[in-house]
Amino acid sequence: MPLLTWSPSFSVGVKTLDGQHTALFNIVNELHAAMMQGKAQNVTGSLLSKLINYTRDHFSFEEKIMAATNYPGLARHRNHHLSLTKQVEEFMARYERGDGAINIHLLRFLSDWLTKHIQMEDKEYGPWLSKHGVS
Repeated sequence: MPLLTWSPSFSVGVKTLDGQHTALFNIVNELHAAMMQGKAQNVTGSLLSKLINYTRDHFSFEEKIMAATNYPGLARHRNHHLSLTKQVEEFMARYERGDGAINIHLLRFLSDWLTKHIQMEDKEYGPWLSKHGVS
């Protein structure tokens, strides 16, 4: 059973961004599945790297769209992105130092942050982007 399940309630109204958010859900679910199967230690590093790289690309793409449409909340949104990136990088550093207890904390953090970020911050830009021709 996945930890996170995509539903229309998460949609920001932009297909590309919804697809990227779904991919982020899938990465978190991969880590969750590995943890449930007792394989988290074997895949945490690669999944964290995958997550960091994917979120950087996603955040960059999202911010470019916001900049192109002169979204007024871009600076604040960028700060949210920087905060998440820093926190995930801290989890990676802990993992690299051999902290084997990070998986449950990481999953809780990622699922909470991702769902709240999409439903609060990302949902704010959806109408703006749609109004400015981004679908």
